[in-house]
Amino acid sequence: MLVTAVAIGIALFIGGFSLIRASRELTNQVSKTDLRHGKRTSFWFNIIFAAEGLAIAITIAVSNATRHPELIPVIIALIVGVHFFPLAPLFQVRLYYFTGALLCLLAIMTWLFVPGTVTLGGHQINAFMSVVGFGSALILWGTGLAIWLMGRRLLGIVPK
Repeated sequence: MLVTAVAIGIALFIGGFSLIRASRELTNQVSKTDLRHGKRTSFWFNIIFAAEGLAIAITIAVSNATRHPELIPVIIALIVGVHFFPLAPLFQVRLYYFTGALLCLLAIMTWLFVPGTVTLGGHQINAFMSVVGFGSALILWGTGLAIWLMGRRLLGIVPK
């Protein structure tokens, strides 16, 4: 599974890099309005990213202090899901609403219906970590693939 995960990560990285290279062919004319919009977008992205990081740090500290570290992956998945909601209008990518909703739903359903730990082959496994980890990977890989395909269409690499 590790090899598969690394292969998917490398493929998405190469795909993203190819979009960056292809985008260099675009004209580089930016109006003052576009420049202000870009700075505003960058500012709000940094705020959203910082809030997400702070929320994750608080989650880890509180979960460990209350002796419930098994909740960390579930709560982090919820935080990551929620952070996609302000990113959707910020970057004008409606797909992020779907990604955020799926991550939040995965976290909530895991918390409600999956036991915290399971025993498999005599080994105790953090089921929250496994279910949320694999589920989040699939959701985020799917989002990455969809964004890559959108980028290819926007750059005219793939016919509409």
